[in-house]
Amino acid sequence: MILADKIIELRKKNGWSQEELAEKLNVSRQSISKWEGAQSVPDMNRIIAMSQIFGVSTDVLLKDDLDLAPTFGSDLPVSADEPAPRVVTLEDAQVFLDYKNWASGRVALGVMLCIMSPIILIILGGLQEYGRIALTETQAGGLGMIVLILMIGCAVALFVTTAMRHNRFEYIEEEMIETAYGVSGMARERRERYTAAHTRLLTIGIVLCVIAVIPIFLSQLFPTEDHVLEVLSIGFLLLFIATGVMMIVRGSIIWGGFQALLEEGDYRRTEKKANKKIAPIASIYWLAVTAGFLAWSFITNDWGRTWIVWPIAGVAFGIVAGIARMLRDKA
Repeated sequence: MILADKIIELRKKNGWSQEELAEKLNVSRQSISKWEGAQSVPDMNRIIAMSQIFGVSTDVLLKDDLDLAPTFGSDLPVSADEPAPRVVTLEDAQVFLDYKNWASGRVALGVMLCIMSPIILIILGGLQEYGRIALTETQAGGLGMIVLILMIGCAVALFVTTAMRHNRFEYIEEEMIETAYGVSGMARERRERYTAAHTRLLTIGIVLCVIAVIPIFLSQLFPTEDHVLEVLSIGFLLLFIATGVMMIVRGSIIWGGFQALLEEGDYRRTEKKANKKIAPIASIYWLAVTAGFLAWSFITNDWGRTWIVWPIAGVAFGIVAGIARMLRDKA
């Protein structure tokens, strides 16, 4: 085993991110990344420092013919209650990343359909109210609801079929893993190639969400007697938000695949343990939000305003998750 793979394995066994190891060694995260990618070699002072931090000899670090297994022995599991980390082979890792790329498109499309689903209902209802289409209120509402249900149905089908294939890879995101030789290097290389696209997707997605309110402002600047522009502006607002969120979701899912393999960010070993405790809270939260949205929408029949539940819920979830983590850390 080469030095690069030993640094990766030792860092993961200690549950440290690249940033945390870099702080302990007083170097930059980029330096750790280059060492783990075998793009550069640490100097002797850093080797000695790592041997002290990891609790291994410099010979174990420097000699490729010396394996880490004898060093750790039965200490590989974190505790007696936890199973040994599962090994992710190079083939499994490549299939997993290909799946994340495939799944990102389907999940992102499903989210986009959910956000766009009330657009036809809102537009038909508004046009009917102001006498721009020859439909009764019941007809306009009925057609809008049919489109809404069809779009949500398609979204649910996308989510379910994607989740069924995800079962095979759950352990990579939820359990402690050990990557076989070459996996980390492959994942870093593919992530490096994807970085520009990821940045582009996030940037465009955020910009679209920000400028989504412009149609509303334009409808106020150029009002009409029948308020048609106001009705259409709500449709464009939802369309912009749906497209922006779709791009953000797609980029984030693919990026999350790289982090899961490298056990970085939200997929660090310490975070995986924490996420198991927070996951039930997240499920209950979003079920409550969905129930509240549907109840409010059907009772008031004001789909043009009830969509505001989703951006508010998204921001509020960050606060809820933060509070849950604080309570978990104190427990």
